[in-house]
Amino acid sequence: MRLLFLAPLAPKTGNHTTAERIRFAVAFTNKLKEEAELFLLPQRNKIFVQPQGIKTEVTKNFCWTEFLRSSGVRGDHVDEARVFLLVCGLRRVKDPVYLVEAFSGWHHEDPLNVLVIIGPKSSGHVLMDPVLTLEVEALVKRTAGVFLTQERSQQELHAAMKRCFAVVNSSISEGMSAAILEAMDLEVPVLARDIPGNAAVVQHGFTGLLYSSPQEFVHQSQRLLSDPELRERVVRNGKLYVEAHHSSEHERETYRQLVDTLR
Repeated sequence: MRLLFLAPLAPKTGNHTTAERIRFAVAFTNKLKEEAELFLLPQRNKIFVQPQGIKTEVTKNFCWTEFLRSSGVRGDHVDEARVFLLVCGLRRVKDPVYLVEAFSGWHHEDPLNVLVIIGPKSSGHVLMDPVLTLEVEALVKRTAGVFLTQERSQQELHAAMKRCFAVVNSSISEGMSAAILEAMDLEVPVLARDIPGNAAVVQHGFTGLLYSSPQEFVHQSQRLLSDPELRERVVRNGKLYVEAHHSSEHERETYRQLVDTLR
């Protein structure tokens, strides 16, 4: 049985040879399907579109105050902090330092605003990017209002996302961000970098907010703070979007049907 979860495939390579033998391929979006068809023209009828399925689960034994303190957030009124949660592994493609300088400047204007970066540093026991990890750790130590915290379990992460003011994405490239979809499912506003993978799931001003520079990120965040109707709208529509297009049950059924074709 051969399953191919789509990535661009170049001609005259081992991957291309494998592609000629695939039974089916799966793309997250119609756009990815169209791009894949350029490389898999003879097999284009074997390419199916199935958006990523999402299911969230929040741990019951979660202490928000302890989470903030263990992340380095200090003060007499920690619970009053407006936490922007950047969910990402420490990899270059996630660009975890993209917003640090601009956010710190905003934090100086309003100390209640803090940015917490959360996600894995390693895969197994090996750092994903040792040089970047050191860079991020050093930058955060000398930058006010920005914190780096350790990876949590999926249930704890979802609990933290549920309590934060907004979930942030700063990636240079994305296929389909699970964190964005999870935030929508948890009814938390999303602020995502305006790249094709994010724009495919975030409709600006309707299911979330997009930004194309650190300065625009601050501007869109300020909009979210000052406009309760905007916040309510993106939260409501984001939840409806995930329920309509990213059902984990529908995803499971699609893959079951595809696997059945191999028998």
